[in-house]
Amino acid sequence: MNRILAFPPPPSWPVITTIDMHTGGEPLRVITGGLPDIPGNTILEKRRYFRDHFDHLRTGLMWEPRGHADMYGAILTEPTTDDADFGVFFIHNEGYSTMCGHAIIALTKLVLDKGMVEKDGNEPELIINAPPGKIYAKGHSENGTVRKTSFRNVPSFVLIKDKTVTVDGIGQVRFDVAFGGAFYAFVKAEDLGLKLFPAEFNRLIDYGRRIKRAVMDHFPIIHPFEEDLSFLYGTIITGPAEQPGHYSRNVCIFADGELDRSATGSGVSARAALHFEKDGLKPDEVITIESILGTTMDVCIKEVTTFGPHRAVIPEVSGTAHFTGQHSFCFDPEDPLGKGFIFR
Repeated sequence: MNRILAFPPPPSWPVITTIDMHTGGEPLRVITGGLPDIPGNTILEKRRYFRDHFDHLRTGLMWEPRGHADMYGAILTEPTTDDADFGVFFIHNEGYSTMCGHAIIALTKLVLDKGMVEKDGNEPELIINAPPGKIYAKGHSENGTVRKTSFRNVPSFVLIKDKTVTVDGIGQVRFDVAFGGAFYAFVKAEDLGLKLFPAEFNRLIDYGRRIKRAVMDHFPIIHPFEEDLSFLYGTIITGPAEQPGHYSRNVCIFADGELDRSATGSGVSARAALHFEKDGLKPDEVITIESILGTTMDVCIKEVTTFGPHRAVIPEVSGTAHFTGQHSFCFDPEDPLGKGFIFR
């Protein structure tokens, strides 16, 4: 029984290939082949077209039986600006996110390690077209392999500061909302009686979903330029770090109750803006944020700027990613569960 069995699907079956990775424990399924053409002049236009015409591929690849409730994906496109190397938008259990730092970290390693984009030197730089704007990523390489990725995110800013909302089953909750490519509500674990450990994951998901719904119901979430970015993506619960020298730990509950296993790249970007406004975080001061697993991302402020009516910062985030496999998924036209299903 040690033979490797080949399964060539019938020629009429759609087949989609992927490379799977993780950043700090958070999965990323990168679709590498088999997708139909996705027209559009911008990433947001491409994302909108895919949502309107091919959403069954998102559910088929993210949900069971090919995925799971916490799967995350990236769809690569040709660049949509002359200076960019490629474009990307992001998919998950609920739909489409506006930004994903853990995906940028993994994708930078993927395209450089596998020669999908040719760059010279030990710190090659990429320009990536993403839904919130251009992302500037750098692969820090040793012997031709990316060991760490850093990226400069879009302008990040605080939208709502020091507000309180009544949350069903919890009570009064104090929160802030900040943007790091996506909007997050920030709350403190100690205020909620929560611990940021794996054994608490069900309670963390429950609280994160309740808080997100309450904030969405009572506060407008408005991006200064793009209506497609004007929604609350998740709740980030912050608490004390476990390791000496680390700034803190956080857990992000996003989409339809997905728990981010990593420290959340767009989340720590938003935290940089929040700590700049509230706690005096200085430019070039590096802080290390732990995930629920104890994996980390570093973030610092590289520039102070404005973004529409908001004072903003340009964060730089760094982390590491690893490959976990590659897949060739087929879609049997007679399979009644071909579009996938989800339990959450």
